[in-house]
Amino acid sequence: MFDRLIRTSHSNSFFLFGARGTGKTFLLKQWFNPDNSLYIDLLDPDETETFSLSPQTLVDRIAALPETCKWVVIDEVQKVPKLLDLVHQQIESTSLLFALSGSSARKLKRGGADLLAGRAFVYNLFPLSIFEIGGSFNLQEALEWGTLPRIFSLATKEDKAAYLRTYSHTYLQQEIISEQLIRKLDPFRRFLPVAAQASGTVLNYSKIARDVGTSTNTVQSYFEILEDTLIGFKLEPFHRSVRKRQSGSPKFFLFDTGVQRSLARLLNVPLVPSTYAFGVAFEHFVINEIMKLNGYLNADYECSYLRTKDGVEIDLIIERPGEKLALIEIKSSRSIRPEHVAPLAKIARDIPGSDSYCFSLEKISKTIGSVQCMHWEAGLRRLFNL
Repeated sequence: MFDRLIRTSHSNSFFLFGARGTGKTFLLKQWFNPDNSLYIDLLDPDETETFSLSPQTLVDRIAALPETCKWVVIDEVQKVPKLLDLVHQQIESTSLLFALSGSSARKLKRGGADLLAGRAFVYNLFPLSIFEIGGSFNLQEALEWGTLPRIFSLATKEDKAAYLRTYSHTYLQQEIISEQLIRKLDPFRRFLPVAAQASGTVLNYSKIARDVGTSTNTVQSYFEILEDTLIGFKLEPFHRSVRKRQSGSPKFFLFDTGVQRSLARLLNVPLVPSTYAFGVAFEHFVINEIMKLNGYLNADYECSYLRTKDGVEIDLIIERPGEKLALIEIKSSRSIRPEHVAPLAKIARDIPGSDSYCFSLEKISKTIGSVQCMHWEAGLRRLFNL
């Protein structure tokens, strides 16, 4: 069992969003005692049918609750969006609190739901962080297989690969279309491997559209679906001007290295340290860790990347409220040399009021010029004051 970093309200209704397999159902069952809560599981087809045909059933079940009942839990609420109107009414007319989970707010909004007009807080759940895994964490395993909770209960590489393939094919394809987020499965099926291969790179929507055989607008909508279902996220290019930042091309990252490798059909290709592929996976993993911590710790950091006109790139730029801008280069090297951080140092001179970091596999911290070099885990602790 893992001690998750996410902390939800004990005195206010809330939504808990997260991709399938991140552990939402497990947490809800752990947090809420059936003796003083009503649990409705919409993953159960019979329950889904019951509430779809008669949403009023929710009010009937609530009316039958004992006075000791304080919480109503609805798992995968996006399967019956009409329930939110009744939940809203119950929040206004009773003292009950609601915990509502789902894979995305997208279908709720498309169904006309207003996410309870701000009366429920919103939390996002991600695959496991290194700080949740603890002493059993293994970087090589995390890069190859990712950190979805189910992975840690599987003993063999064969079982882990089978789980990731099933996850990729069953959830990302069949369930997304079953939730009516897309109308045609074939273009989306062709899109997913291409998106996985593009993960961590600057997006070229036109090229991806040609590879998939669909329109640029459709490809853009597919990436929006992956974002809305928390399967991935974008990093916008850095610029002091918000308008100019949004006019550039973003990078896209899938939410888990194991899922990314599965979709890119790389599960049978070992990740060898000191190779380009290992470096790409390591950068992907560290950026995902930063996004998880930013969400869980409510740091309100704004993350972006920087690429200059002459091709020099900074992996991550973090705007931190009340603190200096953090410029971060991520290297999978076990020994950082001056040439590794020279481009970062050069750009840092042009961005006054910033701190420069290099996160790597080298265990001994040191400073090269203006760049603070440290092990990546120490870097995460420094960023988030852990």
